[in-house]
Amino acid sequence: MRNSIFCIILFLASMCWQLPLKAAERFITNDAVGFQWIQEKKSYPILIDNEEYKGVLRAITNLQTDAQTVTNVKPQITSSVTEKRLLIIGSIDRSNWIKRLIASGKISANELKGKREKYILCTVKQPFEGVEEAVVIAGSDKRGTIYGIYELSSQMGVSPWYYWADVPVQHKNNISILPGSYTDGEPAIEYRGIFLNDEWPSLGNWAQKTFGGFNSQFYEKVFELILRLKGNFMWPAMWASAFYDDDIQNGVLADEMGIVMGTSHHEPMARNHQEWARKRKQYGVWDYATNQKVLDRFFREGIERVKDTEDLITIGMRGDGDAPMGGKEGADHEYVNRDEYNMNLLKKVIKNQRKIIKDVTGRPADERPQVWAIYKEVQRFYDMGLRVPDDVIMLLCDDNWGNVRRLPNAEERKRPGGWGMYYHVDYVGAPRNSKWLNVTPIQNMWEQLQLTYDYGVDKLWILNVGDLKPMEYPITLFL
Repeated sequence: MRNSIFCIILFLASMCWQLPLKAAERFITNDAVGFQWIQEKKSYPILIDNEEYKGVLRAITNLQTDAQTVTNVKPQITSSVTEKRLLIIGSIDRSNWIKRLIASGKISANELKGKREKYILCTVKQPFEGVEEAVVIAGSDKRGTIYGIYELSSQMGVSPWYYWADVPVQHKNNISILPGSYTDGEPAIEYRGIFLNDEWPSLGNWAQKTFGGFNSQFYEKVFELILRLKGNFMWPAMWASAFYDDDIQNGVLADEMGIVMGTSHHEPMARNHQEWARKRKQYGVWDYATNQKVLDRFFREGIERVKDTEDLITIGMRGDGDAPMGGKEGADHEYVNRDEYNMNLLKKVIKNQRKIIKDVTGRPADERPQVWAIYKEVQRFYDMGLRVPDDVIMLLCDDNWGNVRRLPNAEERKRPGGWGMYYHVDYVGAPRNSKWLNVTPIQNMWEQLQLTYDYGVDKLWILNVGDLKPMEYPITLFL
């Protein structure tokens, strides 16, 4: 009964979502027509290039498991042509099989080259000598290929929530792929993902018991969920954990699987708050006016750690532990107005952070994507005139309960860096908490996010989901 209700909810969510996202048509059938991939307890193999991205190879292994779960048949994976019919999977920049298909005109280069996170799934006759027919999943890049793989899994009957919500898989004897060409197109939002927050005691205790903490074994499950929902971005749990420091494999795994990591609105320069909190006696006070040297070193270490990844760098600075900046308390300064003082200090912070990014990466700061979160008191600074360089993503927010506080006007929408939205379905703070159960009216969420998109906020969407469960419905709708 629980699973039936959940499936109905997801169906209704998909029916009401009106953003101009181009969903793939139905290409899977259980009849013996088209490309009969799995029939009568037999299957055609999956052809890969061993030089493919590790994240793609991992997703292909998951597809292999998904097929076995649905049909009790486990397709073989091969790197050489072994049969007259094949399922060919690869990205255009890593797979020599896909490059050969493009060179021979069997699939269109224009469909994928220069595209972002796009896949095509199509049937090809005589793709190579000795092969009569193949179904090809080709991606414009790593994530495009991964999304194509998981679209096949989803249409076979494996829900993205098979692990986190125990969604059952219905057995099928036959899996066939209809002729034609199918795609989702490019994503409407460049960075889109979730933020695990307020995660104790529920998620934290469960993760500790199940995996030993918020480690790479835990995040492997979270990353897979995000990719199956066709997201690509995440802010990690941070109440009592430090993503990069607690398990050095966390960041390695994210980069391998294709998840772009970021840090929350008060954790600048790829550093987690707990990394500072745990060494407070050693580091001193979280105040740039009085402790700049230590903070600059702290920031530099963060950039050094992620300089070779896709990680999106949060810049700026708030107070210690998700609080407003306290300023130069007890010291003489020329500014009587605290906001004016903090704004000038924040200008200095951002200028120096950009210099650190340039020095560590060896490239101009505007070549490394960054985001500035205009959250809580920071929006007041923006309204008073504080600005950051034009290449930086401006991350707007809701009021913590699902009502968007501000949207860019026509002039502001011209910024090259673009705009993002930080949205909540979970919140802990004054004047009241909204935690654990989803209390966000879905109609309001849809209306506010549609408005957000209509105003050109399409660079970054991040959803605060608290403990992850039981937020399956709003997460699915959001992504």
